[in-house]
Amino acid sequence: MSGKEKRALAVTAAETHGGKLAARALKAAGTECVFTLSGGHVMGIYDGCLDEGIDIVDVRHEQAAVHAADAWARLHPGKVGVAILTAGPGVTDGVTGVANAWRANSPILVFGGQGPFRHAGRGSLQEMDHVSLMRPVSKWSGACLETRRIAEYIELAVRTALSGVPGPSFLEIPMDVLHGKVDLDAVAIPPFRDYRVASAAPADVLAQAAEIIAGARTPVVMAGTSLKWSEGGAALAAFLDATAIPCYVNGMARGEVNWDHPSFLSLTRAQALAGADVVILAGTPLDFRMKFGRAIPADARIVQLDLDETLIGQNRAAEVGLVGNLGANFEALMELFKSTGVSVDASAHLAALAARESELDEARNAELNSDEVPIDPLRLCREIADAVTDDMIVIGDGGDIVAQASKVIRVPRRGTWMDPGPLGTLGVGMPFALAAQKAHPDKRVLIVYGDGSFGLNGFEYDTAVRFGLPIVGVVGNDAAWGQMLRPQASLYGQDRVVATELNYTRYDKVVEAMGGHGSHVTEPAEIAPALARAFDSGLPALVNVEIRQDRGAMKGSTYV
Repeated sequence: MSGKEKRALAVTAAETHGGKLAARALKAAGTECVFTLSGGHVMGIYDGCLDEGIDIVDVRHEQAAVHAADAWARLHPGKVGVAILTAGPGVTDGVTGVANAWRANSPILVFGGQGPFRHAGRGSLQEMDHVSLMRPVSKWSGACLETRRIAEYIELAVRTALSGVPGPSFLEIPMDVLHGKVDLDAVAIPPFRDYRVASAAPADVLAQAAEIIAGARTPVVMAGTSLKWSEGGAALAAFLDATAIPCYVNGMARGEVNWDHPSFLSLTRAQALAGADVVILAGTPLDFRMKFGRAIPADARIVQLDLDETLIGQNRAAEVGLVGNLGANFEALMELFKSTGVSVDASAHLAALAARESELDEARNAELNSDEVPIDPLRLCREIADAVTDDMIVIGDGGDIVAQASKVIRVPRRGTWMDPGPLGTLGVGMPFALAAQKAHPDKRVLIVYGDGSFGLNGFEYDTAVRFGLPIVGVVGNDAAWGQMLRPQASLYGQDRVVATELNYTRYDKVVEAMGGHGSHVTEPAEIAPALARAFDSGLPALVNVEIRQDRGAMKGSTYV
């Protein structure tokens, strides 16, 4: 064999396709699992994942793949969740998942397939402008057009997703680029690092905040999603220990402060905010959930902590903005109190609010323990709450039933609560649960469903069965889109109800048909035994509970 022939053979042996380079870069980024629905445009990445030991979970709808990536990111701070979508309808099916992650600030990397670059603009199968489609709902959207640069683009996408305020990145790789030849030994994988915000605010700004907090009589902490991405729960808890300031949570901050912490309150938020003279916004945006700032009195002073300067003062000016890692800023405030000898004691204010919470809790006892049939929704929520353990991961996927359950179910001390976030996307339940059970096979995963939301991605029970993931779901079945039916009936009259009624469908039978366990419940005393059977079954399970359909007057709107 000539020297030329030997050199040619060596190059051929070292060459492979770009999908293996993509998987090698994902491995370097810490990726353990990807979510996908198979498509020819992206199969090369699967081939690489097999080499790198990256698990592949294939779902039944691309939206579910992206939702699962979102949940994976929430469960692994500092890492991205990864979804791989084929071209055309594969990418368009995933748009809702990307939009949900964008509003929830979840750092995900979504790969999109594309027709061959050499045929760009000629009408290849499923060819369309994915990059422009994704740009409005992502932090970064781009395309890699050279096989050797795939790892470089992945690092850029991951860095963008995780830095500052987290969010989605979308990377399109045309089919001929992904499957193009590359010498893995000749291409360097960029180093990946922790891209998250770690610094605290400047000392002079911290001093201004400390002075305002020290002078407060009725302060309140509102903790939100950026606290989670800062992993600042322990620092906030220590701050609350020292100050006894009442604390309320929303978004992904649920669980960052344990439900049994003395400062943790949940039923008196409106009252506390209405009477507050200082509000500490710890990663809570002034969006619709805070009435765009109107939930805070006009004369109250605002100290706002968040990850990026662009979030400070949105919809309403803050007196002081502490930009940086929220945990680091709470620690810095504590150090400042200690060094200056300043003490903050809001215990009397906290005690008054806690007493009111006890009164409100007592007032709803009749509903929580109701024996009426059809079942009172709050009785169902109480039974679910009784079944939740400290290690459980609980997922809310619905409207009315989740809104009520979130006020009754305590976030597990060593577990998690997850819901879609401010976009309010229904259908996240089983996709979130797939990621949660895959990530934590030692924990029980429970979904609280509305019957409407179950219909969106309920077929992912098939995925759970195929992968042996014993997820348990509970459907609060009121045969309606209840959160819409009530205001519709109130605004237009009971005889004008349209497009909001469903049937008391046997969703449990659907799950049984896919190989899971199903139970149908119509009596309140049957709820606990049915839940126990579901957990004991060792199968993906659904408990379908018929609850009372409410058509009462609308008490307010989430939309204004």
